[in-house]
Amino acid sequence: MIRLVSGIVFVVLGSASLCHAGDVEIVDARYERTGEGLYTFQITLRHEDEGWDHYADKWQVLSPDGKVFGERVLLHPHVNEQPFTRSQSGIAIPEGTSEVVVRAHDTVHGWSPDEKRVRIAMPDD
Repeated sequence: MIRLVSGIVFVVLGSASLCHAGDVEIVDARYERTGEGLYTFQITLRHEDEGWDHYADKWQVLSPDGKVFGERVLLHPHVNEQPFTRSQSGIAIPEGTSEVVVRAHDTVHGWSPDEKRVRIAMPDD
């Protein structure tokens, strides 16, 4: 009887943790140089969006020391579209920048600890 009860508790607790969205995961981060110091970033996110009260609502491209170069605001939940990719063009990155950081945000947890560092190739690379 004790084994059965502990098994039921495990199943209930395990299921409860799967029902709530956690932090945003950055699945992929790509870019294309589109002009002198200008870039388009394509960022793929995964998040267990639950609807308007809890969803991944933006991502940013930053310098390693935290200066924001660009941001994409996500205007609605992506409950049935996971993972999903959105792009943002016109992101100006200063010449000589060799690496950027991509971070993502959701409406409940704020900024996810899952950040991605992306190496920026110099035009002659």
